[in-house]
Amino acid sequence: MRKVVILVLVILLALFVVACRSDEPPVEIVVPTEKPAEPVAVATEPPVEEIELIVFAAASLTETLEEIAVLYKESAPNVNLVFNFDSSGTLKTQIQEGAACDLFLSAGQKQVDQLDISAGSEVNTENLDFVLAGTRVDLLENRVTLCVPEGNPAEISSFADLALKLADEEILFAMGNSDVPVGQYTQKILTYYDLDEEVLARSGKITYGTNVKEVTTQIAEASVSCGVVYCTDAFSAGLEIVDYATAEMCGRIIYPAAVLNISENIEAAKAFLAFLGTSEAMAVFENVGFAGV
Repeated sequence: MRKVVILVLVILLALFVVACRSDEPPVEIVVPTEKPAEPVAVATEPPVEEIELIVFAAASLTETLEEIAVLYKESAPNVNLVFNFDSSGTLKTQIQEGAACDLFLSAGQKQVDQLDISAGSEVNTENLDFVLAGTRVDLLENRVTLCVPEGNPAEISSFADLALKLADEEILFAMGNSDVPVGQYTQKILTYYDLDEEVLARSGKITYGTNVKEVTTQIAEASVSCGVVYCTDAFSAGLEIVDYATAEMCGRIIYPAAVLNISENIEAAKAFLAFLGTSEAMAVFENVGFAGV
């Protein structure tokens, strides 16, 4: 009997202990978390410097260089090309007088020779030194053409025909001034046919343009009977070409280019000049009649 009582007491005590524990709040288990990671500094490249590249170029390069500038922007978005188009003689004078210029593209060798100290005193008569040594290249070759207005009212068929008509008929012939390459090439053609430019000018048979674009406009507007311009300008203006000058008549038409030693962006100028010689740029030049040298 005593054992039974003890057993009952043990059971009661166990039940009491369980009951007491059930009243205690549950123990919160805290799981340690990892320390937040420190922010990682991401390396960023410094912004690319914007460059303004000033290019002096013969007027006959206007359309092609403007098209090439769009292509170049894709490979050098930080380079802003600023073009100054005019006759090569005018551009040469502007450079000589202190105009800011990084790259010079001429329609004739003479104008670059006059700025190149290595060209020799017989050509560089003023001992000018503007061409950066080692950067001068012969970039393009053009052709000199005889063009007529729409319908060819004077019925001029060739340079030989022009020479006869200038001597015997009342026609008006357009050519460039003597200080621009297209005018100098035309003078050689007149000499080839034994024509006296001064006599013809005094008789009112010659009118002049300060650059090839002005001569092109005179032909297109039919204010003259004919005129001499480059093949590329004739192509761009949609002029009718009746004859091409031979090398014997006026020599080869070479377009030289050079970085100038006054440039503040020499490496950028070298890079753009190199791009002008690529197949991508040459395709634009060749599309209007230029040829690579």
